[in-house]
Amino acid sequence: MRFMGVLKADADSEAGVAPSPELMEKMGKFIEEVMKAGVVKSTDGLHPSSKASRIKVANGKVQVTDGPFTETKELIASYALLEVKSKTEAIHWTTRFLEVLGGGECTIYQIFDPEDFGGCHPPT
Repeated sequence: MRFMGVLKADADSEAGVAPSPELMEKMGKFIEEVMKAGVVKSTDGLHPSSKASRIKVANGKVQVTDGPFTETKELIASYALLEVKSKTEAIHWTTRFLEVLGGGECTIYQIFDPEDFGGCHPPT
């Protein structure tokens, strides 16, 4: 099973505050562990919303809104793509990550696999 975990943004991530060297070291060790375990396939931190844009298409019109965005409860600071055996395992690794951070909030989303569509693969 594949999941995408997203870490909610906070005031520090939106201000572009870098993690402390100690936290970077802890996160580095954790990421190394989950990469070796084959659980995390990709992970990255994201720039604050001040460097982001939202694109909306409605009724044939394109609207582009540049950040920053004020609703931080809707913003994310990083993501990770996980490959695990179950949702329970995804929750376990996400919890461990939040413990390394000292707290925070993540949402995990299961990613569709071809089997979810009867084995059909999208055209390439």
